[in-house]
Amino acid sequence: MNFLWPQFLWLLAAAPLLVLLYLWLLRRKKKLALRYASLSIVREAMGVRQSVRRHIPPFLFLLALVAMLIAAARPMAVVVLPSNQQTIILAMDVSGSMRAADVQPNRLVAAQEAAKAFLKDLPRHVKVGIVAFAGSANVAQLPTTNREDLVQAIDSFQLQRATATGNAIVVSLATLFPDAGIDIANFSPQGNNSNRTRGVPLEQAGKPPPKEFTPVAPGSYTSAAIIMLTDGQRTTGVDPLDAAKVAAERGVRVYTVGIGTVDGETIGFEGWSMRVRLDEETLKAIANKTQAEYYYAGTAADLTKVYNTLSSRLTVEKKETEISALFALGAAVLALLSAGLSLLWFNRIL
Repeated sequence: MNFLWPQFLWLLAAAPLLVLLYLWLLRRKKKLALRYASLSIVREAMGVRQSVRRHIPPFLFLLALVAMLIAAARPMAVVVLPSNQQTIILAMDVSGSMRAADVQPNRLVAAQEAAKAFLKDLPRHVKVGIVAFAGSANVAQLPTTNREDLVQAIDSFQLQRATATGNAIVVSLATLFPDAGIDIANFSPQGNNSNRTRGVPLEQAGKPPPKEFTPVAPGSYTSAAIIMLTDGQRTTGVDPLDAAKVAAERGVRVYTVGIGTVDGETIGFEGWSMRVRLDEETLKAIANKTQAEYYYAGTAADLTKVYNTLSSRLTVEKKETEISALFALGAAVLALLSAGLSLLWFNRIL
């Protein structure tokens, strides 16, 4: 626990002095009672139980004073709070290899069912957008709170060839920041993007240039996040690490989920075959670069667990927060309890 005003903690030194003052008052009262035989007899008649009771209200009041002094020092602690996450983009791989049945009933269906279960667990105020990618990436559903539209978009996936993981990140970022001028045309497929901010897409010609952008710390943008699920390695399109760099510069976390074969194998269906391998190293690098995490799901059950974990992670977060109000509330409760017990037992307030 940290304190914004730690100098106020010196006031806690008054607590032992108050205890000594209380003991001195008790001793003084005892001396006065011994002068009068009747008072001494009354005290003996009270019994041990009544004698212990009279110390409880002052003790509770002392605790209330200590809590108030701690509250004055403005304590800070790491607590779990509802997340400020307002928008989540699900970027889902719809390449042909997602038809493989090593994840039952197949990779695509398992991913669809896990995504729909993920939507059910999210708070209704959180917007979700869907980006489907294979050889290219397209927005299947703009961010919305309408879960029915999102489910319909997930159910309408059409499998295509190739895998463009970098394009998926770029399109997701463009969806989150529609006025930022983020466009795939500004990226080089070869990964050399030193001039990526100079290019202007043809459709943006004549429009006002995007606002000046200053990079922020990776993971610092708490209003949105991207979850990218894929079962293969990039075969075309934008270099995913270049796309991840742009996400990191805007503070957006890109959580990556790998599904399928890690070592690589040949998958065949409908008379043709393909060699697929999950590029875990790149997915881990994307997550690390954006201050997010990578998850591997080898089965449908694993995939469901991954989405459950992401749901809980994106809806709550740990952050350092001032908790002075909690100590002030505790002090008020202790003070009221002290006064109430004193009135109940002795018909006086302390």
